Amino acid sequence: MSRIGKKPIIIPNNVIVSIQGQTVTVKGPKGELSQEFNPAVKIALVEEDGVKTIAVTISNESDKNERAQWGTARAILQNMVSGVVETFSRQLEVNGVGYRINMKGKDLVLNIGFSHEVPFVLPKGIEATVEGNIITIKGADKHLVGEMAANIRRLRKPEPYKGKGIKYVGEVVRRKAGKAQKATA
Repeated sequence: MSRIGKKPIIIPNNVIVSIQGQTVTVKGPKGELSQEFNPAVKIALVEEDGVKTIAVTISNESDKNERAQWGTARAILQNMVSGVVETFSRQLEVNGVGYRINMKGKDLVLNIGFSHEVPFVLPKGIEATVEGNIITIKGADKHLVGEMAANIRRLRKPEPYKGKGIKYVGEVVRRKAGKAQKATA
């Protein structure tokens, strides 16, 4: 029995949800998202006492695969409804001597220690802002925001000796002692 899957998703007044087969489309003030779901789950719009909700159910609660899809589908739907009302964001911090980030139109240009600039093209629906050494990635799709942040971080992961590279804001990079410090210790 999925505890998460059983909870109904409350739809705000400024959000429009449409279901066609296994495809759910959610429209709101911050954008429009569409997702196709596994046939094991059944998604329905329910209206009680003027409150619109989305109910996610499965046909066989003893099937392990269906139970897994139940909670996953409900979580994705909740993120879709939340994303079109208020955008998701992820912040990255760039550390290193001479490391710079600039915006070129809507895309990022990173100078991160290579002999050349690294252009990073952002997909439709994702916005980026740069303030000093902090990159903020914003968008309605939580999965896409996280994926773009991970792809930017992957360009130059933080190294353990000086901490140079791109890391998430709040991420703790485990530091190692260098050669000179090991010899004296």
